[in-house]
Amino acid sequence: MPSNEYKIPEPPEKKKKQRKQKPARQREESRVGKTIRSLLDGTILTREHAVRLLPFILFLAGLIVLYIANAYYAEKTIRQTNKTEKEIKELENEYLSTKSELMMTSKQSEVALLLDSTGVKESLVPPQKLFVKNTKESK
Repeated sequence: MPSNEYKIPEPPEKKKKQRKQKPARQREESRVGKTIRSLLDGTILTREHAVRLLPFILFLAGLIVLYIANAYYAEKTIRQTNKTEKEIKELENEYLSTKSELMMTSKQSEVALLLDSTGVKESLVPPQKLFVKNTKESK
């Protein structure tokens, strides 16, 4: 059985020495971790590796600009389409109202009322069909 004994505490200097003697365990970073850290602290821009990536970065920037321009163009086209559809509906309504007015004014009774003020009166005798003899057949 273990015996209960009182341990005498060591002086603080010895503890510090012991801590210094232990090798410090450093955690090794993965390649992805190093890349992310270099992106965040900006050291990636100071290396020659960044110079090699410059064309790719410019390509990505160009794609982003094209993407934004395409979105603006699509919105502009949609607005123009909506505006044109509204104009077409307005013109269609105007066409229908003008057509109905024309039909009303071209009725026989309406024409007779308009011409009555000028002195022209409607004929009460129905029209008759006229027959013309051909002179070539009679010869």
